[in-house]
This record gives sequence, C-alpha cells and structure tokens, in this order.
Amino acid sequence: MKRLILLCIFSAFFGYGAFAQPMEEPVASDRALSAAEFLASLEPQSGHIQLPGGIASLNLSSKFRYLSPESTERLLVEAWGNPPGNKTLGMIIPTSVSPLTAAGWGVVISYADDGHVSDADADSIDYDAMLSELIKHSESENEARIEQGYGSALLVGWAEAPRYDKATHKFYWAKEFATDNRVDNSLNYNIRVLGREGVLVLNAVATMSQLPVIKAEIPELLAMTEFTAGNRYADFNANTDRVAEYGLAALVAGGVAAKMGMFAKLGALLIAFKKIILFAVVGIVGMLSRRFGRKKP
Repeated sequence: MKRLILLCIFSAFFGYGAFAQPMEEPVASDRALSAAEFLASLEPQSGHIQLPGGIASLNLSSKFRYLSPESTERLLVEAWGNPPGNKTLGMIIPTSVSPLTAAGWGVVISYADDGHVSDADADSIDYDAMLSELIKHSESENEARIEQGYGSALLVGWAEAPRYDKATHKFYWAKEFATDNRVDNSLNYNIRVLGREGVLVLNAVATMSQLPVIKAEIPELLAMTEFTAGNRYADFNANTDRVAEYGLAALVAGGVAAKMGMFAKLGALLIAFKKIILFAVVGIVGMLSRRFGRKKP
C-alpha cells in the first residue's frame, strides 16, 4: 500500500505525509531484509482476536493477520509516514502481500463511542443528492489540502454505492478520489458496524486498481467482525443507553480518504494517511438529515 493520505476530524483516524510515485525497480536485497525484519517485529497475530477494551472481536482466517495498537502505530508512523499519536484498536493486514509494497493494503480499526446510532433513516437517504454535496465539499476542502502542502485529492464518485444490511447492522460503501500524484485513482473503502453505544469503524485504503481485490474480501471482513455479547446493536436499552445525535447519513457523509503514492525507500514514508472529516459535527448532522432524507409520499 503506497504512500497515502487519510484525513479525519475524529481522533480515531490517521496522519499526514508527503507523497511520491511508486517504485518501478525491485527492492535491493539488503533493503528487503530490513523490511522483513521490520514486519516480523510487528508480531502479527492470527485467529480469534479480542480487540482492546473487549467491546468487539475478530475471527481471522489464514488470509489475514492482526496488528496490535502499538504495532499499528509503528506501521503508521515508522513505515507509512504518519505523525505519532494515532488512536486505533489495531489493524488488519492481508497475508498475501506485504504492507510495504505497492500491492499492500490494510484496514485500520477504531471505535466511535458517540452513542447508539439509529438506522431509522436507512430507507430514506438520497445517496445521489449526498454525492453531489460531497463532491462540492471535496472541492472546497481540496484548497485547504493544497495550502497545507498535501496535494490535490478530489472526490470522483462512488466506487461502490452505500449498502446497509438491516439484519446485521453493517454498513459499507466506497469512494473514488482523483489525485495529482498518481495515474491510478485512490480508493477509500469504508465499513461501519453499529453497536449498542457506538460504531466500529474499519477503513481500507487502496488504489482503484485494487477495487476487485478489496470487494472480494469485503464479505469476509464483514463476517469476521462482531461486537461482543452485551455490546451488540440488539443489546440497546432505550431507558439507559446513550443515543447518537446523528444517523446513517452522517456516517457516509463524513468519511473521506485518498491513496497518494509511495516513497522509494523503506526508511522513508512508504504509505501515509492524511486526516479528513469522518463524522459530521452536531450542527451539520441536522442539515444532513434534512437534506438527504427522502420525503415520504
């Protein structure tokens, strides 16, 4: 997964960095050894994983490995070029490719404890209208990106339109971004798992050429991620539990990420994320609900 930039307002998301074109020549043998040693030091885990805090768990097949928050921080900062201080529950990486290569990718996990998110608006969201607004927002936000020295990243459209599974309370969608640093557009694939008092957030960032690979893995990623007993959506108690001040529309409208390229040296920034708005503030949530909710006949 090359040099990336993922933007968020929530502390649950990740860092900054410059960008460069991907390597075309093989990595030298001494550098490859350094990469192998670095990846081994991350101590990837397999099988059943209890996420920090015990609020959710992963049941990983042999196709995936889990990195602890500490190892995730090392990968994000030391290898991918993010600033320190990323708040995550860890990261999922595929076993088939190294995260330090152009074909690498990963899914960063975090948790937004804003309260129980109602899915009452699931059937009334106008995603076409939302996309138009998101593109406009992307254009204005892009000016700030350029001023900060991070290059252009403009939203093109849905790479996969939002889908919500009412039975499992899992929500996913993907966005395509055009950047000025790569021929291949960027892909941001989002998964949200609704829980009793918050949302489990999984963000996979890759290039559009990797969309078939990511789409093929989404069903398994969805199936292997679950809240633990007592924290599931069905465990919500309206008399005692907090309710979030936004619905499903705000989850989609807030997420943006862009894959930007990669550095040619292991010691430099191979992959990077840059922060973007991931959740609307309370004042914007009301606007989203009014703007994107379809009126009933």
